[in-house]
Amino acid sequence: MTRSRILCVDDEPQVLEGLQRVLRSGFDVSVSTSGQAALSRLEAGETFEVVVSDMRMPVMNGAALLFEFRRQAPDTVRVLLTGHSDLESAIAAVNEGHIFRFLTKPCPPDTLSTTLRAATLQYRLVTSERVLLEQTLVGSVRALTEVLALTHPEAFGPATRQHERARAIAERLGIADAWHVEVASMLASVGFVVLPSDVLVKLNTGAPLDDAERAMLQRVPSVVERILSNIPRLENVREVLKHLGSPAERGAVVKASGLGAPIGTRVLRAVQDLGAAEARCGDLERALTEVVARRDQYGDNVLEAVVAVCRPSQPEIRNLFLNEFSVGMVLVEEVKTDAGMVLVARGQRVTPQLLERLKNFAQRMKLSEPIRCEVPASVASQ
Repeated sequence: MTRSRILCVDDEPQVLEGLQRVLRSGFDVSVSTSGQAALSRLEAGETFEVVVSDMRMPVMNGAALLFEFRRQAPDTVRVLLTGHSDLESAIAAVNEGHIFRFLTKPCPPDTLSTTLRAATLQYRLVTSERVLLEQTLVGSVRALTEVLALTHPEAFGPATRQHERARAIAERLGIADAWHVEVASMLASVGFVVLPSDVLVKLNTGAPLDDAERAMLQRVPSVVERILSNIPRLENVREVLKHLGSPAERGAVVKASGLGAPIGTRVLRAVQDLGAAEARCGDLERALTEVVARRDQYGDNVLEAVVAVCRPSQPEIRNLFLNEFSVGMVLVEEVKTDAGMVLVARGQRVTPQLLERLKNFAQRMKLSEPIRCEVPASVASQ
């Protein structure tokens, strides 16, 4: 079994030697003689389950160091070693959420080991919860949106690329837990399930809506809110969507919130507006130009990330038959039957499930082939 990685920080080498002797039988112990040296380990890509720091150190004291660990490596559990004269500072650090525990010196070896075992357990609880949210929850919502795209391609198919763009832009911006933005994008589109198919088609093609249809669209956010109210731990997702508004009322929402809206909301606005512009004018480059012209709605940093992620890179386009499809390709045009029925919307990425659906349809009806596909370099080289 892999032992837990512990980082001990103290400006006195003999103290660090003592900590190593006490802890090395139960933990994988690393040491640093200053706060800056400890932070350099994070910059170099090292990870630790627990960091133990002395309070009194020159230049950067223990509370300041653990605050930086909280900011740069929030999963790492933080423990402070302090003398009696530093108790007030230690208590303040606990109350501000900087540390998990503080121990007074001299600390008995058994007490220190027991505390570190509790800290490693806390680390595993935190990381396992994040994995549950990020992987299990995101995977479940992806599966739901993929089913909607397969069963209602005209309505939900065009949104699948928007979800990918939202996450890629959030990651490029360095947003913590970028999956929140992707889930917000997916759940925003799930709310459209209450709309009639013809309204969804008009929305995705950029066609004008009448007053009754705009009223329907304005009620979509309340539907999404009811869905989210039954799912715990999605506060950040709900915050992103709260400031988004529906496309029908976007102008008023943007005017009210401006750049004060969360960055995830601004990413989602830009992605949705880009998708609508692309559907309306049929060209990504022209759609980007439209979005760039409205830079005051998103902020320069968001806009730069949108352009970097979404600008077309002259991908290889091929006319392919179904038996030539590979997972990872992107449909440049709709997949239709000879009779004109749309099976899959353009813009969808080919997944194993989509491929299976198309093969099943091909056994019962003739497809209109060949079909134009975007072939990524990773697929073309296979």
